[in-house]
Amino acid sequence: MYNTVKQKLQDGQRVVGGTIQTPDPDIYRAMAHAGFDFLWIEMQHSPLTFQDVARMIWAGRDAPAIPFIRVPDATEGDIQKATDVGALGIIVPMVTSVAKVEAAVKFASYPPRGVRSLGGGQYGALWGSDYRQTANDNIMVVGMIESPEGAEIADQIAAVDGVDVVFVAATDLGSFSGLKQGDAEYEAMAARVRDETLAAGRKVGGPFAWKDREGYSFFQAPPAEVFVRRGAKALLAEATAGIAQTEGAER
Repeated sequence: MYNTVKQKLQDGQRVVGGTIQTPDPDIYRAMAHAGFDFLWIEMQHSPLTFQDVARMIWAGRDAPAIPFIRVPDATEGDIQKATDVGALGIIVPMVTSVAKVEAAVKFASYPPRGVRSLGGGQYGALWGSDYRQTANDNIMVVGMIESPEGAEIADQIAAVDGVDVVFVAATDLGSFSGLKQGDAEYEAMAARVRDETLAAGRKVGGPFAWKDREGYSFFQAPPAEVFVRRGAKALLAEATAGIAQTEGAER
């Protein structure tokens, strides 16, 4: 297994992914070497193209962070391209039906489990010449619960063979329900998703702010722009005395 995120989750560890929504390969590389377990490449809410993402993933080919892509939708074209450019995780937004995650598993998997075609792509150069034989064991599918409709069928979503993680989208769950985090009804929905997912033997995901919530092990951290701002503030708060670093020496 070369998907270290899947291995860590199977070993009972927790994983954190930083979010990428800009096409700059240098930013991608910096995030990929920053200590995250994976990178959440945002293609649902960004203008990123698959050509952009292919360049980014290739630029970070020697980095420890595993590329995950939140696809715009669980369509054959989007998932085929995401896997061809080398993603080992497919994040499916707005899951309100079992059929949607079943389609994602089918399109992300080679026969006999799925209908992914061979085609071309940089996946072989990234993950090895035996990629075709190993991909089904390494690619992960993450289904996102963003509405009460999705929460109501969390047990059915988690029961789909090939789904690895069910993710509670905290802010959208509030947006679609009209409830706030901390409200009893909101927390009951989130708890239902967590409990039914764990009962099915799957992992539960959520925002990094929920890292202390019981049962969660897969987290999305903020986007790179947030870390630039925080890093700049931290730098400006440092004492100015000292020896300047040699230009180009910074990782």
